[in-house]
Amino acid sequence: MANIYIAYGTVEGQTAQIAEYIAELIRAHGHAAEAADIKRSGDTLPEGYDAVIVAASVHMGKHEGHVTDFVKKNRAELERLPSALVSVSLAAHGDAEGAEGYVEKFEAETGWRPAHVGLFAGALLYTHYGFIKKHVMKKIASDKGSLDTDTTRDYVYTEWDGVQRFTEEFLARLAAPRGSG
Repeated sequence: MANIYIAYGTVEGQTAQIAEYIAELIRAHGHAAEAADIKRSGDTLPEGYDAVIVAASVHMGKHEGHVTDFVKKNRAELERLPSALVSVSLAAHGDAEGAEGYVEKFEAETGWRPAHVGLFAGALLYTHYGFIKKHVMKKIASDKGSLDTDTTRDYVYTEWDGVQRFTEEFLARLAAPRGSG
């Protein structure tokens, strides 16, 4: 049984939901998992974990600064342990190249090159936004050709079966003998 730490950064809560879902899946496969918001749990990777998944959302073209700081500070451990990155962005909904570009920027900034990366679409949570952000996000969606501009409702784009596949692949790599992955 592996003990897996899922460190995440979230702005609007979708990345937190994805991290918690990953933790539930890991537990359902007989392992221990803890999902922890880096803002609350701090930027030090706790001891006693066999693997780490770092999850971060993209806003204004980059991953959250506190997640970047966490990775920089814990890079040696992330390289030593089996680890993965989950990148959550609206670009992952139809703009794979853009989503991959965010990961490339993150890798360049942190120096960490995770062996396993999951790109997942986030959400447009219009009903949670203030007046200005709601209209800015509507304009961005409209400019990108999206029809999802009804600000009286939310749009969740996360493909949960993709999150499940990512998690199961990560667990399979964890179970594989070293050097075979």
